[in-house]
Amino acid sequence: MNDGGPIIHVENLRKVFRVGKVEVEALRGVNLTVTPGEFVSIIGPSGSGKSTLFHIVGGLTPATSGIVRVAGKDLSRMSDAGRTILRKQTVSFVFQRFNLLPTLTAADNIAVARHLAGRNHTGADPEFEQILDLLGIAKRLHHKPNELSGGEQQRVAIARAVVNRPAILLADEPTGNLDSVNSQTVLGLLKRLNQELGQTILMITHDPEAAAYGDHIVSMRDGRIVSQPPARLA
Repeated sequence: MNDGGPIIHVENLRKVFRVGKVEVEALRGVNLTVTPGEFVSIIGPSGSGKSTLFHIVGGLTPATSGIVRVAGKDLSRMSDAGRTILRKQTVSFVFQRFNLLPTLTAADNIAVARHLAGRNHTGADPEFEQILDLLGIAKRLHHKPNELSGGEQQRVAIARAVVNRPAILLADEPTGNLDSVNSQTVLGLLKRLNQELGQTILMITHDPEAAAYGDHIVSMRDGRIVSQPPARLA
């Protein structure tokens, strides 16, 4: 559990990829702090390092060096199995691709996330009903993905991501496959999740209009953070 300090703390983070005999430095001493309940947008062009940072914070890939703490847990000391548990219990993801199982209904796609987290519910669940109501998909639960619009599919993907109330929601270009109207709707829903449920969100994007939905915007270029808001006072 988080002890009241930063929910994400990254210090002097480096990531080096080896391509043949060449080393490519994707992150070059990144420092970042996110407090519980914040909605932080990370913006930057392709190759800026934002996706690499996203994958390290989410426990999808290890850092080369530096400190990464997520909800009080030191990722550098975790095994692959430990990072898998982190993704089940602490961090959840929304991607550009909806990644819904095509043969399952929306309800069953959401139920899969609950099952994987060991949280199968059979009775009334007011918190879950609140999420469905907020996302506006309660009447679409019995439809399969090919019967839903792109915006509806992304809402189902968001519901699946937050159904277990993760400490952190990581969103990777969540509107990349949507038109402008659906993009604004989905971003507005993320904002409501943040404001009404206190969901901590870290979103990466290349779109300044999308980034503006965050409380704070962090800009990256060439593996470094080039601008970020001042640290929040206690």
